[in-house]
Amino acid sequence: MRTPLTACRGMSGELLLKSHMMPNTKKPFKPAPRRFHPKGITVLFEDHDILVVDKSSGLLTVSTEQEKEHTAYFLLNEYVKKGNQKSKNRIFIVHRLDRDTSGVLVFAKHAAAKVYLQEEWKNFEKTYHAVVHGAMSESEGLITSYLTENSIHRMYSVKSEAKGKLAQTRYRVIKATDHYSLLEIGLLTGRKNQIRVHLAEAGCPVVGDKVYGEKGTDRGAKRLMLHASSITFNHPHSKERMTFTAPLPPIMSHLVKIKPEGSAAGTPRRAGS
Repeated sequence: MRTPLTACRGMSGELLLKSHMMPNTKKPFKPAPRRFHPKGITVLFEDHDILVVDKSSGLLTVSTEQEKEHTAYFLLNEYVKKGNQKSKNRIFIVHRLDRDTSGVLVFAKHAAAKVYLQEEWKNFEKTYHAVVHGAMSESEGLITSYLTENSIHRMYSVKSEAKGKLAQTRYRVIKATDHYSLLEIGLLTGRKNQIRVHLAEAGCPVVGDKVYGEKGTDRGAKRLMLHASSITFNHPHSKERMTFTAPLPPIMSHLVKIKPEGSAAGTPRRAGS
């Protein structure tokens, strides 16, 4: 005799099977030994429900037709199995970072956590840092436009709300040198390539941007100088507000002549503490 599936209503009203309900695990969490940690990824935090990492520039979040295995998703799925290919442990995608963007990336470790985090996405607080060419016209400000995509998948701003999606980027200049500026950026919406488009259209493209930057200005740039430096959200199980940070990469610090930060690994900061 089959046991009937138990179901409940999710936060947005959708029907969730029992497998999508938050598990109540009381066992202490034991992280995988360091020998299983993948290259190009630093684990910032992990428990039964979430896995938060610092992704390096050049690493895809998920696979493409050309690349299936050299991705954060593939490598971290292998990591949570701890060398046991028969293990049922896996991760679930919550959001993505562009291949050339480094920084904080959050994965869920079961379906219920994924559902919760994606429904809460609008309440996430996301901070980026970027090194840009030149100097912004104001020391801080809010860039607002409507973004749309052309036939070659390149984003650009339009004035008409009917022709694009609202995009808002808040910025603050942290330091300016003769050639570059370091910006702290608050992402109020999450459109494709939003930061890169807004800064390029403001006359200060991100250093290393081969798509939206000016040709011939970044021949020596080894990477895109855009970094997802922190993310704040409510933990799916405890509902505690938590902030996870990844230090500015040394190559970005060097460009604007500031002292590099310390190690990325450490205890997450409780929001408001």
